[in-house]
Amino acid sequence: MTPQEISTAQLAAQITAQLTTAIMLLDSQLHIRYFNTACCAVLGLGEKRLSEQYFPELFQHIDISTEHFAGAIAAKQGFSVSDVQAVLADGRHLLLDISVTISERPAGYLLLELRQVDQQRKISLESLQQHQHLAARELIRGLAHEIKNPLGGLRGAAQLLEESLSDDLKEYTQLIIAQADRLRNLVDRLLGPYRAAQRINSNLHQMIEQVRQLALMDNPSAVQFSRDYDPSIPDFAFDPELLQQALLNIVRNAQQALEHTSEPAICLQSRVLYQHTLHGKRYKLVAMIRVTDNGPGIPAGIRDTLFYPMVSGKAGGTGLGLSIAQTLIHQHGGWIDCDSWPGHTEFTLYLPIADTED
Repeated sequence: MTPQEISTAQLAAQITAQLTTAIMLLDSQLHIRYFNTACCAVLGLGEKRLSEQYFPELFQHIDISTEHFAGAIAAKQGFSVSDVQAVLADGRHLLLDISVTISERPAGYLLLELRQVDQQRKISLESLQQHQHLAARELIRGLAHEIKNPLGGLRGAAQLLEESLSDDLKEYTQLIIAQADRLRNLVDRLLGPYRAAQRINSNLHQMIEQVRQLALMDNPSAVQFSRDYDPSIPDFAFDPELLQQALLNIVRNAQQALEHTSEPAICLQSRVLYQHTLHGKRYKLVAMIRVTDNGPGIPAGIRDTLFYPMVSGKAGGTGLGLSIAQTLIHQHGGWIDCDSWPGHTEFTLYLPIADTED
């Protein structure tokens, strides 16, 4: 059949079917009237599942509301949104760039272009966050040095002064010494762990179970813990004490986030990943630990700076726990990632097991 013998509609259908960008046509009630093959690939759904489906019902959660679409139809004005978090009905998480155009024929229809950007954005975000994290750590170390020197002099002067004071005045020098010690402890916490990781061949699940037992001992919200471990993860070299501290910080945060959640639950999961890239290096084997809770989610305003020191979503929080956890995982050549939406938050720890590829 020659191009002249193919109708315009048939030609358009053939072209859109071959596009790698997912194309979807919605009517004014947001039911799917057309989709190309790329939609099935991006959403991981078959043609029967997508046909005539009500678009919002494809997702447990998506950052774009139905009111957003209705406003676009009413104003006859399309829009584009980047980094849209979408959670499919089966729990899979996608990061999408979505462009919406108002169709003239048929009138009132919405033409959606969906581009999956998970992997590219994750790699660039990991690189950016790594550099920002290291820069923040260096800044803190410099500030800590400038603070600890005069603080030590202040404390020493207070001790010398105390020797020449009567007992009724010593309470003031003791107050100075106590506050100087408190500030020094805060600075030490900002600096994180004193020692480098001392790696020994250890069992990952044994360490996770120790964290679970510690969390259960102090569990005021009666959080229900579940486990989903991958028995194929081999023993490998890591520092059990430092890794336990990092994981416990994350689990404690999850417990606190669930304080006002009915039926609070945390799932501890482990998996082994093959040919996984961390910090620009590809590893044959990587261990993954995931901590998932059903709390309210992390406020959007702090997600990008979540691992920075002094950033916290809790009233009265110091914002040191996650920063220290990221530093401890960094010492193992790993990385901590976070995904969150209302009703679901997951922190994922990646730890290299095998050497990098030659």
